[in-house]
Amino acid sequence: MMKEKGIQVIPDMLANVGGVTVSYFEWLKNLDHVAPGRMTAKHKETQNKKLIKQLGYKFPENSPIMKSLEASKEIDIVLSGLEEIMVSATKENWKYALKRNLTLREACMGNTLKKLASRFEESGMLL
Repeated sequence: MMKEKGIQVIPDMLANVGGVTVSYFEWLKNLDHVAPGRMTAKHKETQNKKLIKQLGYKFPENSPIMKSLEASKEIDIVLSGLEEIMVSATKENWKYALKRNLTLREACMGNTLKKLASRFEESGMLL
């Protein structure tokens, strides 16, 4: 009924992938016992500040420019990864829907089943 009225609905599969993705990030973090980016973030910040100094620039420590060189916080890394995954999943499923004249919900289901079948086939398992 909503399709006939031209109302686009975000499928639960697509909307819920955000929570699943962040849970996955949390799982990875727990496996390594280290927050994402914690090992490299401070190093990148130090390298950025060294580069500015080598180029001969001097900024007060409280300068907005120096603030922009600070390492990313964990939440920034998580949000960046989440955005990348959500945007690419939406684009992929939208393209799938348009190509097959499906609703976004039908496309998410069809695309997911196609991927599962492919993974099972690649692993030597048959459905």
